[in-house]
Amino acid sequence: MNGTQLYHNPRCSKSRGALELLRERGIEPVILPYLEQPPSPADLRALLERLGMSARALLRTGEDEYRTLGLADESLPESALIEAMSTHPRLIERPIFIHHGRAIVGRPPERVLELLD
Repeated sequence: MNGTQLYHNPRCSKSRGALELLRERGIEPVILPYLEQPPSPADLRALLERLGMSARALLRTGEDEYRTLGLADESLPESALIEAMSTHPRLIERPIFIHHGRAIVGRPPERVLELLD
C-alpha cells in the first residue's frame, strides 16, 4: 500500500468527484477497484491504521449486508468487522485516498485534497 492510490467505486458520485479533483491537480492515483478485488483482512488492518480509524467507523451502515450480517451488534470484535468488509467490500466507506503513507476517507470528496499539502 505505497504510493498514491484511490479505493474507487466508479458508480459512486463521491468517488468519481474525488478522482476528478485529483486529476484536476495533475494527480493520477493507482485505482484500486475494491469491489472487484476486495482487500484482504491484513490490507484492511493496515489501511485502518493509516486512517487512524476503527473498523466500525469505516463501515457503511446503509448497506443491506450491514443489516443481514447483524453488524450493528456492538459486541462484535474488530476482527469480525474487518472480515465482513473483506468478504463484502460494499461495506467499506469510499472513496479512500492514500498519498505519501497517509490515508483519508474522501467524504466529502474535497477531503482528499487535505493530503496534498
